[in-house]
Amino acid sequence: MATYCSEPSRTFSEYLLIPGYTSPECIPANVSLRTPLVKFRKGEEECPLMLNIPMTSAIMQSVSNDTLAIALAKEGGISFIYGSQSIEDEAAMVAKVKSYKAGFVVSDSNLSPKSTLRDVLELFEQTGHSTMAVTHDGTGNGKLLGIVTGRDYRVSRMDPDTNVTEFMTGLDSLVTAGETTTLKEANDIIWEHKLNSLPIVDKNGNLMYFVFRKDYSQHKENPQELLDKNKSYVVGAGINTLDYEKRVPALVNAGVDVLCIDSSEGYTCWQEKTLKFIREKYGDSVKVGAGNVVDREGFLFLAKAGADFVKVGIGGGSICITRETKGIGRGQATAVIEVAAARDEYYKETGIYVPICSDGGIVHDYHMTLALAMGADFMMLGRYFARFDESPTTKLLVNGIYVKEYWGEGSNRARNWQRYDLGGKAKLSFEEGVDSYVTYAGPLSDNVAKSLYKVKSTMCNCGAITIPQLQQNAKLTVVSATSIVEGGYHDVMLHTSPSTR
Repeated sequence: MATYCSEPSRTFSEYLLIPGYTSPECIPANVSLRTPLVKFRKGEEECPLMLNIPMTSAIMQSVSNDTLAIALAKEGGISFIYGSQSIEDEAAMVAKVKSYKAGFVVSDSNLSPKSTLRDVLELFEQTGHSTMAVTHDGTGNGKLLGIVTGRDYRVSRMDPDTNVTEFMTGLDSLVTAGETTTLKEANDIIWEHKLNSLPIVDKNGNLMYFVFRKDYSQHKENPQELLDKNKSYVVGAGINTLDYEKRVPALVNAGVDVLCIDSSEGYTCWQEKTLKFIREKYGDSVKVGAGNVVDREGFLFLAKAGADFVKVGIGGGSICITRETKGIGRGQATAVIEVAAARDEYYKETGIYVPICSDGGIVHDYHMTLALAMGADFMMLGRYFARFDESPTTKLLVNGIYVKEYWGEGSNRARNWQRYDLGGKAKLSFEEGVDSYVTYAGPLSDNVAKSLYKVKSTMCNCGAITIPQLQQNAKLTVVSATSIVEGGYHDVMLHTSPSTR
C-alpha cells in the first residue's frame, strides 16, 4: 500500500514569523548573513567555502552567465554557470569570471588597423565598453598598436569611415606594463600616471590584459565581494549526469570553485554515479552539490553519496510545471523543514554538516527570511535574478512595460533534455518548463541590497543577528486563507495617481 503523508504540503506563503525580543544589538547594521556553502566537519574552525550572502543564481540559460556571475560575486553570492551549453563554452565563461577579478581583464573589445570609426561605434553598442584595443590582427592578444577611448573621437565632427589609426592613442603615447607586473604594481602605475586603464603586454609586445582604475574603486565599494585566495571572484558551474567525465575536468581546469549537478530530481542512481566519479578522481578537493530532493530519504541518500550541499525543491519554480505534468513534488516550505531536520540529524550522528539550498518557491522577499528560518543555509534563485540588467536575456518593451525574457530549462526553448534524463532517448519528450517574461527591475546591486535589508530587518524583529541564531530562535505560525488576505491591503481604495495634497 502506498505511503500517505498525514500533513498537507505547504508553501512559504502559508507561514509567518512571530516577532521575538529585539535587544539593543539587533539592528540591521549588526546582522551577518555569512553562511556555509559546502560541507565541513564538526570542530573545524570554518567551512572551507563560505557565502557572504545566502544567495546563489540558478543553473539556467536565462539567468547565470559570466556577466551575472561577476555582478553577484561583487555582492557576496555565487552564480552557477548554466551547463546546457557546450563544455568549451561553459569552461570559457568560468575562465572569464576567474580572470576578471584578478584585476587582469582579457580585452573583449578589439579592433584592427583596418577598422573605422563606424566599427568603433558598433563595437561599443555591442559590448558597452569604451576602452578598445587596436592590435595587428584585431584579437585580444595580438600585437598592441594603440587604444581607443571615448576621448579619442567626436561623432558629430568625424566621418564614420575615418580609419582608427588616424585618431587612436598610439603605442608610443601609451603607458604600458610588462607581464610580470603584480596587481598592486599595476594600480600604483595607474595612480601615478593618472590613467583609466593600463595595458599589460608580454615581451613581444602582445596584449595580455587590461587593468582598470574602476576595478580598484569597485573593490573598495564592495566589501562583501566573494573572492578566492588569489583575489579572483568565486564562481560555480552546473554539470549533468551524462557527460560529467569530460565536463568536470574542463571546468576544474578553467578554475571553477564549486560544481552542482543540475537535475529536476536528485534521488537517483545517476547522481550517485556522478558523485562517485568526482570523489574517486579528485577526492574532496572538488566541491560538488547535488539535488533536488524534497524529503529526508533523498537528503540522506545524497549526503552519504558524497554531496557537498543538497538542493531542496521540486516543482516550485515560477517557470516549472513538473508538478502539473508529472504529479511529483512537494510544497517548498514543507520540503525545507523536513530536509533541514534530516541535515541536523545527519550532523549529530556523523559530525559532518551538509548545507541545504532552498531552490524555488521564492515569490516575495520575505519568503527568503522564511526559508532561512526553516533551516535553509542559502537559496537558489532564478526568476529573481532574471529581471536584472546583468542577466543574459534580452530587454524588451511589451505592452508598455519593460520586461526580460525568462524560460525554464525544461522548456522547448532550452531543450535541456540532459536535466530530465532517466536513461532513455536523448531528447526532451515533453516540457517541464515554460517560456515567459519577467518585469525588468534594473541593476542587480540595487535590488539585492534592498531585498537583503528586508531580510536583516526581519531577523532583528526575531531577535537574531546571524542565520544560525534565526534558525534556533525563530517562531513560525501557519496562517489561514483569511489571514493571508488580511496580510495585504484591504478595505481601502488605492490612489490611482500621485496625491495633489
